Amino acid sequence: MSQLLNKKILVCVTGGIAVYKAVALVSKLSQAGAEVKVIMTASAMEFVNPLTFQVMSRNDVYFDTFDEKDSRVIAHIDLADWADLVIVAPATANAIGKIANGIADDMVTSTLLATTAEVWIAPAMNVHMYENKSVIRNIAQLHEDGYRFIEPAEGFLACGYVGKGRLEEPEQIVALIQERFSKSVNLPLAGKKVVVTAGPTRERIDPVRYISNFSSGKMGYAMAEAAVKLGASTVLISGPVDLPKPSGVRLLKVESAAEMLEAVLAEYEDASIVIKSAAVADYRPKEAHAQKMKKKEGDSSISLERTTDILKTLGAQKKNQILIGFAAETNDAVAYGQSKLDSKNLDYIIVNDVTDPGGGFGSDTNVVTLLTKTGKTFPFEAMLKSQLAAALLEKIIEEERTTVHDC
Repeated sequence: MSQLLNKKILVCVTGGIAVYKAVALVSKLSQAGAEVKVIMTASAMEFVNPLTFQVMSRNDVYFDTFDEKDSRVIAHIDLADWADLVIVAPATANAIGKIANGIADDMVTSTLLATTAEVWIAPAMNVHMYENKSVIRNIAQLHEDGYRFIEPAEGFLACGYVGKGRLEEPEQIVALIQERFSKSVNLPLAGKKVVVTAGPTRERIDPVRYISNFSSGKMGYAMAEAAVKLGASTVLISGPVDLPKPSGVRLLKVESAAEMLEAVLAEYEDASIVIKSAAVADYRPKEAHAQKMKKKEGDSSISLERTTDILKTLGAQKKNQILIGFAAETNDAVAYGQSKLDSKNLDYIIVNDVTDPGGGFGSDTNVVTLLTKTGKTFPFEAMLKSQLAAALLEKIIEEERTTVHDC
């Protein structure tokens, strides 16, 4: 059975002579069992008529943001939500520049800005354009933002030059897509939905001040990235951080503890695993002032109130989810972690002493201990957070298999 059977693949076609290869790509994806839909830019339609892609995909072709084929939905949002994978092929220098800078001035770029699916970009252009500093800069930005690139091949170009810039052959692109879906099928978290919270929250005092903490979000982002690599459909709910979006995750940005609670509860019902690594504020100002508070003579105080305990709320509502908490402590980390594990109805808790020089907020490494509801303790020595995240998830998967087997 084809790994692409019933996979929903959105092909975004931008304007270059390599559009003819995109026709072959759509044909081969359809033949492999994928459901394919196509969006074209106005420039792409100068090379190939939309009817050609309609015949190859057996679906309507989209090219006008304001041409709503189904009045029940907004077309570019519907397509953005529909796709399992988005391919931009060919991707011109112009299209790459727009995507890198968040410009949404046509159907293709509007849809790309709205999608949370994984996006692959297959460039095709003149060799000198591909080597231009602005193009290199835009590609670097997209790499940082989590986009994946299908490198262009070297060879004879339509402009007469010989060099790098030729769109990769459709057969090779299809093979890469098949490999991507093949890997996910056999991975331990394939078919599982994992929700990860990360970073700090900010509780507003007034328009220019807030209460927060030192969490960088690095551990949570590493956990989300590790979950994707293990095959999970991963939702990352992040407070304000300065980190690139991990490839393959659906990123939801929030600011306050209340916003994070709302986002987590909306994703909780059908989640298989929830990893709450965010450092959520325990308190918020009772009153958030609409105007900047002016400095006065003498001391001042701010009245605080408790925020909702997200982890405890999830534990109380837990059905079949595996609930994993984090506990950042400054002393007696394991003892405090065990108390939270019991009181909040968790399956696992990962505790760390943030005063340890090998870990803590902002560090690229971490030292933690994993505690389980069955009473087991697993210490992990200092290692990169990316490595630690993978090791923690693999240990939890192993524990779940053992627990099920023993039953």
